[in-house]
Amino acid sequence: QVQMVESGGGLVQTGDSLRVSCAASGRTFSRHAMGWFRQAPGKERDFVAAIDWSGSSTYYTDSVKGRFTISRVNAGNTVYLQMNSLKPEDTAIYYCAARTGGYAYIERDKYDYWGQGTQVTVSS
Repeated sequence: QVQMVESGGGLVQTGDSLRVSCAASGRTFSRHAMGWFRQAPGKERDFVAAIDWSGSSTYYTDSVKGRFTISRVNAGNTVYLQMNSLKPEDTAIYYCAARTGGYAYIERDKYDYWGQGTQVTVSS
C-alpha cells in the first residue's frame, strides 16, 4: 500500500514556473514507478509524465516536452514535477500516481495508487 500527498499547486501567470511535489509513504517507494496525470474540468484524466523506479527513464506527453521535468528522490520518498513556461492550457488538477512495478507506463490503468491532487491554475 502506498499513500501519496501532492503539494505545491497554485495560481500563476502565463510563462511562470511551478514545482509540484508528491510525498509517498511506505518503505517500498523505490520499487514503484511514478507518474503525473492531470484533469481539466469536463475532461479525462490524462498522462503528463512518468519515471521508472531508478529515475533513469522518463516519459512525457508531447504537449509538455521541453517544458516539464519529472524527477524523484528515493531516499526522501518524493517525486517532483517541475513545470516551466506554463500556459493556460496547463490548468488542471495534477495527480500523482504509483504503480506496483518498477517500469513506467503512460497508461492510466497501469497505476494502482493515487493522490488526492493539487490544483494548478495558469492565468493568461
